[in-house]
Amino acid sequence: QVQLVESGGGLVQAGGSLRLSCAASGSIFSINAMGWYRQAPGKQRELVAASGGSTNYADSVKGRFTISRDNAKNTVYLQMNSLKPEDTAVYYCNAVIRTLQPTGSIIRNYWGQGTQVTVSS
Repeated sequence: QVQLVESGGGLVQAGGSLRLSCAASGSIFSINAMGWYRQAPGKQRELVAASGGSTNYADSVKGRFTISRDNAKNTVYLQMNSLKPEDTAVYYCNAVIRTLQPTGSIIRNYWGQGTQVTVSS
């Protein structure tokens, strides 16, 4: 089994910064991509940033957020600067992971439990 565990969420004032971390563990053969999603009340879950063959950001966070990875630790980070109240949401880590089975390998998405980020005015 594979597990993703997020940390680093909390309360911060507008203009402040937070850094989220997500560590993957388990029977991992390879990680093809890792990313961050968020979901606010009344809204669908949306992609915030992703790191795979290239790096991708939502327009709303470009210039403020930075995604990075430590492959040796199977960990992805999200550095969030110049936070706005509109960034308030539950942030979820996602990873596309290949695992080995007795007859071959499979690849699928895994999700973390989510971490709350609240930005006050």
